[in-house]
Amino acid sequence: MTRTLTRNNRTSEIPARMTEAALVKACLAQDRRAQKELYDRYSRAMYTACYRICGDFDLANDALQEGFLKVFQKLDTYRGDSTVGAWMKVVIVRTALNKIRTQKVMEPLPLNYADEELDWSATALDTEYLEQAIQRLPAGYRAVFVLIEVEGYKHQEVADLLNISVGTSKSQLFYAKKKLREYLQNV
Repeated sequence: MTRTLTRNNRTSEIPARMTEAALVKACLAQDRRAQKELYDRYSRAMYTACYRICGDFDLANDALQEGFLKVFQKLDTYRGDSTVGAWMKVVIVRTALNKIRTQKVMEPLPLNYADEELDWSATALDTEYLEQAIQRLPAGYRAVFVLIEVEGYKHQEVADLLNISVGTSKSQLFYAKKKLREYLQNV
């Protein structure tokens, strides 16, 4: 299957689903159609990650656009050790984190309960309420919570991304979960 693109009365055929390798190669050759295909293929998932981290539509849109600019500028550094989507996600998540870093300062918190596990399975939550509660979290709590609980990062990775200690990451996660429980008890 092919898609037909028309531009200046010229028609060209591009494959509807290029392989990742072909797509990266075409993007590196400055093929605008391939760049659009890469953006179209990944922008929705990347926006979701940006929004969950930033908690603001405009900030998430800014992070997404800046992130994709960085992706295209640094695509030549992609080594193929992972999927291009995984590589892009790191670039875009870092961009979103830099966005919130300029907005609010993350404060280190005490470690007293940082390693305590909270049981989320005991409550039957509507996803919409949970999403709203996550967005109400302070930026630091939200960033750590989303990176660990939603995106699957480890505490050491989050500490490296946010330039904080592992203990601060654990404590931010603990307090984020505690705040979420408070918010959701009132639902």
